[in-house]
Amino acid sequence: MQTAIEQSLPLDKILNEGLIAGMEITGEKFSKGLYFVPEMLFSAKAMKAGLELLRPGLALQQELILGKVILGSVQGDMHDIGKNLVGMLLEGAGFEVIDLGVNQPASNFMKAAIDFPQAIVGLSALLTTTMQKMTVVIAALRSAGLENPIIIGGAPVTPAFAAQIGADGYAKNATEAVQLVKSMIQKGI
Repeated sequence: MQTAIEQSLPLDKILNEGLIAGMEITGEKFSKGLYFVPEMLFSAKAMKAGLELLRPGLALQQELILGKVILGSVQGDMHDIGKNLVGMLLEGAGFEVIDLGVNQPASNFMKAAIDFPQAIVGLSALLTTTMQKMTVVIAALRSAGLENPIIIGGAPVTPAFAAQIGADGYAKNATEAVQLVKSMIQKGI
């Protein structure tokens, strides 16, 4: 990475042909069961380190940012490994991630959605008891007239639950979340 930067290779080339291409290979291997969560986390950390090296230059090249995604674990949920992995993979794919953290009430998602009206909102829950809070967040956003697309995920979450509560998308893992966000951006959702 450092050598590529020192040789003044274009940042988009380093990002797309280096970091993103590497994460796509890792994601494919994860989807096929060849890699597991530890390998994904290791790759995501390497990606994050690479992004930190590129960040000063990328800040000057906002046109390289594909879109924005607000991420957070819903109120009552203190788990963040899956959310963090999704965030790192999204950053690696060229998205700006606004990470609200864990245990976030609907009001914090609303504030972020107001601040970033074009951003996709991603809700995470690891427990069946906390996934019900996704309903509260979606209802709050919609009743406030906010039209941000909303995606959900987490161990207990299903496509049927996503449809039932009015989410615009569902992903069963971090790799699918990146594919879903890319698809939504391409479709202009």
